[in-house]
Amino acid sequence: MFSVLLDEGGKFIRKDYGAEAWQGPPHGAFGFWQGRLAGRNGPRRSLASGPVDDDLLAECFLRLEGDLDAGKVNFRFVLALLLVRRRRFRLEDTKKEQGREWLLVRCVKSGERYEVFDPGLSDGELESVQDDVFRVLGWE
Repeated sequence: MFSVLLDEGGKFIRKDYGAEAWQGPPHGAFGFWQGRLAGRNGPRRSLASGPVDDDLLAECFLRLEGDLDAGKVNFRFVLALLLVRRRRFRLEDTKKEQGREWLLVRCVKSGERYEVFDPGLSDGELESVQDDVFRVLGWE
């Protein structure tokens, strides 16, 4: 199967296609990937150790750079945390500027350094955004 991540009205929407219907990503696709459906009793993916596509996470993270939409800022922040957890990014420092906090992370693969705005999400909000990330990427 093929999955596509689209930005529709400021929200990320995931659409899935069977291999026979796939003709490439639709115009304006934010990202896409190929996967296999597990059977009903098949193993579920685990973010901590399962087959998560770190390149897809990093691509989504990079494409959100500079976007000021609050939902996308939250989404990018959670992606950064996931990439740190997956050891694709390394947390190097934090900085505060005009009462706002930023994470300074470095990609271990490219060496590139990124500043990630910390939107100050509560634990509940952080969990909700993480659930959204998992849902649109199909890792729920």
